[in-house]
Parts: sequence; structure tokens; C-alpha cells
Amino acid sequence: MSTLAQRDHAVLWHPYTQMQTAPLAVPIVSGEGAWLVAEDGTRYLDGISSWWVNLHGHAHPYIAERVSEQLRTLEHVLFAGFTHPTAVELAEQLLEILPSNQARVFYSDNGSTAVEVALKMVLQYFHNQGQPARRRFLCFRDSYHGDTFGAMSVSSRGAFTQPFWPLLFEVEFIDVPVPGREAEVLAQLDAALQHPEVAGFIFEPLLLGTAGMVVYSAEVLDELVRRCHQRGVLCIADEVMTGFGRTGPLFASSQLTEQPDIMCFSKGLTGGTLAMGLTTCAAALYEAFLSDDKMKALFHGHSYTANPVACAAALASLELTRAEACTQQRQRIADAHAAFRQEIEDMSGIRAVRHLGTVLAVEYDPGEGTSYFSRLRDAFYQLALDNHIILRPLGNVVYLLPPYCTTNAELELLYQVLRQMRELVLNFTPAPTLPEYLHD
Repeated sequence: MSTLAQRDHAVLWHPYTQMQTAPLAVPIVSGEGAWLVAEDGTRYLDGISSWWVNLHGHAHPYIAERVSEQLRTLEHVLFAGFTHPTAVELAEQLLEILPSNQARVFYSDNGSTAVEVALKMVLQYFHNQGQPARRRFLCFRDSYHGDTFGAMSVSSRGAFTQPFWPLLFEVEFIDVPVPGREAEVLAQLDAALQHPEVAGFIFEPLLLGTAGMVVYSAEVLDELVRRCHQRGVLCIADEVMTGFGRTGPLFASSQLTEQPDIMCFSKGLTGGTLAMGLTTCAAALYEAFLSDDKMKALFHGHSYTANPVACAAALASLELTRAEACTQQRQRIADAHAAFRQEIEDMSGIRAVRHLGTVLAVEYDPGEGTSYFSRLRDAFYQLALDNHIILRPLGNVVYLLPPYCTTNAELELLYQVLRQMRELVLNFTPAPTLPEYLHD
């Protein structure tokens, strides 16, 4: 009789995976708290919240209860011309806690589509205003905003997008304003803003995830957004990863004085329970689509837009996230990360340690260039699995982004693996240099 992993291999195609050479997928059959349980009974500690989505732990009973209630009431209704209670309630509650300029909520399916909606909002805003030539975007180099074509276009050009480069629309990249480079990046922005066709600036606020958990300050982002607004450029905060407490506050943009015009959400939106995305915007942007001319409407939608079950999950997760107990959990994790950073950041084999809220990233120094495809990355991944821990290294960068329910003892299990990875690095033999386009 075939195992679940063998059956999977016979019929499925996994993301970001070379199916010919990859080992069989680990078959997970249940979850509880910060742990996932495999078919053979092995328990794995989820150190990355299953691709950054899980907030409160797997199979959370309160979210499951709310989802079950909704399934017995209304599972779905089309959202063009119709509405339902959970969609309205979720939008009302989100707008209460988002930056005060956010006024409208547009539902979609995931992070990539939330970004697609935002890009289309910006482009059609200027089209409706009689400025169709304004269609150029500014983005951070090394950024990531999703895998659909618009989202790929405003993301860094790298190995994952190389087959599609000829089909991506052109954008203007500026460097990430990491500490010490703020003035240089502000000058890059000023030069880019001289071009009258610039329409929007999209950014991951304070923390670039796929780039290696790269951190920069709220102060410099405030200044970047302010200068964009002075030129009439709309600003999009991609909070798909940073939203719902990951960086400390509920939203990374909450630390800004100069607020974005548009915000994108997914991942933690439903606590990791169901796929969902949404895009919020300021009132002035929404009003530019109001007209007796039907052609000025935003023609975008999905079959499962504002799915009632996903909205119910998001409402339950939001209730848990806003509770004082969750605030204390996040602070406890942040404090533990800070202590571990102090322990290891000056050790040999460590190039840098970055920490923001519940996110910790260790950049190891293997004596070679960084690449997602390096042997070191694979060794890190396997070492974690051997210790019954789920991590997903970004080349020589290994990050922790745990569910908020993760205990101090469970955090210590994660830290112990990071210590073992340092020992691995100290005994690592560098490989031949890869072609430039394969480097992160």
C-alpha cells in the first residue's frame, strides 16, 4: 500500500520545487498549537508559521468553532450586487484599527491578488483622472510582492522570475534604505520622481521578507512616502507579511506619520485558516472611481471574493489578535529574540542578526556569495527537519517567524537549531561561484 507521500508524488506538483530531484513531501495529517504531526506520528515544530500565515496556532479551537458556525449558516454568495454580514463586519473592524486614512475594503483571494488589485487601482486612478501616461511604479530592489504578472513586475528580477522577464512591465528600482544608506536612497528616490510618468511606489514596510528579512527604519520610510506624496505619487504598503502584529504593532504602517494610500493584506488575515486577501484604500482614491460613466468602475473580481467562511475565520483571528493576551505573547517572543540576538551576533560564522517584533533572522557567513540554491541552504533545511523543526532558509539566511502561541521552551528548541547551524557553517566548504542571475 502506498504511503501518503508516495500518493502525493504520483499526482501533485508542489510550489518552488524541482519535482525530479526533490525528496518526497513530508505528509502532515494534523496540527495543534505550534506543532504539526506527520503520518508516522513525528511532531514538527512550525518555526515559520507555515509560510508566515499562522498566528495563533494550528487547529485553533475558537477559529474552528466560528468557521463551523458560518458553514452551517452561509458558505458563499456572489459579491457583485450582494453582500453578507461577515464581510461588512470584518471591513468595519479592520477600518477601526488601520491607519485613519484607510476608508474602503476590496476583497480578493491571496497576497498576490491583493497586490494586483492595488496596482490596478493606482493605474486606473490616473486613467480616470485623465492622466493615462502616469503608469510607472517605483519599487525596492530585492523586494517581493507575489507571483502573478503584476506582482512579479514590481518585484526584484531574479531566478524565480527570469523566464518571464520579457513579459513584465518596466519599473524603477531604488535600493533598500538600510541603516547607513538612507541619504543615498533618498537621493535615488528624488531622481526617480523627476519623471512625470511615475504613478506609484510599492513597498514592504520596515521588513523585506524574501530578501532575507532585511530591516529598515520607520523614519526613512516616512520621508520616502512624504516625498512621493509631494509629487502626487500614490503609495502602496504591502503588509501581506507584516500585518497583524508580526513587527510588533498590529501593522507596520502604524509606525508612520505619512500614511500609505493603499494597503495589501493576506497571510495572517485569517490566522492561517483559509485563503483570503484584501486591499484597502483612502477615500480620495475610491472617489476617483465614482461616476455616471460605468467604464470608470474598477473591473476586478474573483469567484470567491469576500467568502463568508474566510471572513468568519478572519473575524475570529482578529478578535484573538486584538486581545491583551496576544499582545503579551508577541512581546514575550520579541524579548526572547532580542536576548538570543545578543547572545550570537558577535560570534564567528555570523554575518548579521536582524530582529523586528516576532521576526528573527540570522545571516550566516559561509565564506561564499549568498544564493537561495546553495548547498548550505539545503543543509540548513535538512538539519532543521532532522531536529523535527520546520524552517525554510533563504540561502545563508535562516529566519524564525513562529506562531504567537509558541512557548519559551519551544523557542529554545528553535534557537538550539540555529546554534547547530553556526557549527555547520564553521565547517562548511564553499562551492564554486554561481552565475550572477542565481544570486539573491
